[in-house]
Amino acid sequence: MLKIYHNPQCKKSRAGLEYLKGKMIEFEIVEYLKVPLGEEELEKLFVKLNVKPEDMVRTQEEYFKKNLKGKKFNEHEWIRIIVQNPRLLKRPIIEGRYKAVWGEPVERIEEIIKKAG
Repeated sequence: MLKIYHNPQCKKSRAGLEYLKGKMIEFEIVEYLKVPLGEEELEKLFVKLNVKPEDMVRTQEEYFKKNLKGKKFNEHEWIRIIVQNPRLLKRPIIEGRYKAVWGEPVERIEEIIKKAG
């Protein structure tokens, strides 16, 4: 079953959720701001996404601009930063059994639906 890591306050995340609903498939909604992800979960998710943690950081967030911009961190440090500041995580992320995609634009979600089907 697919999972969507979702923030209801985010326009892009809501668009991703609506896209999935329109596909009439089963999926689980994970509101990661209410139920934060741990370091190990994030690490596995980034492997499925095939990206470095820093590539999934929202650079337009105020916390990033004030505290992180221009600084260098290793992958483990980025994971810890995201765990402590989950709003920094780009969304929506749709996770399947072996792969995950960032749903921006929403059409990218189709990649994971085809793998799940």
